[in-house]
Amino acid sequence: MSAEHHTLSFPAPYGSPQNPWRSPDGSVISCTEKLKVMQENMDELRQYALDALEDAVLMGCDEAQVKEAFQAVIAGLDSGYAPAKIPEPAGSRE
Repeated sequence: MSAEHHTLSFPAPYGSPQNPWRSPDGSVISCTEKLKVMQENMDELRQYALDALEDAVLMGCDEAQVKEAFQAVIAGLDSGYAPAKIPEPAGSRE
């Protein structure tokens, strides 16, 4: 009887070289300052969510339900902005 080893595969974090941030047209966001801001924003969002989750659990709420509520909040967000226009390279107009 052979033992099979199952390894869990987690997706690469957003913003990593394996899973880069992309614009709506699929092109990779490569601006260092934009990537820095995205990382800072993701770190802040994670910390706020963790703080709120810990508060909820300490108050007796079900962790799974709180996570569902967080997902509903995120899914309901709308930036209110149109996608950013990416300038065309010079000389690309016909």
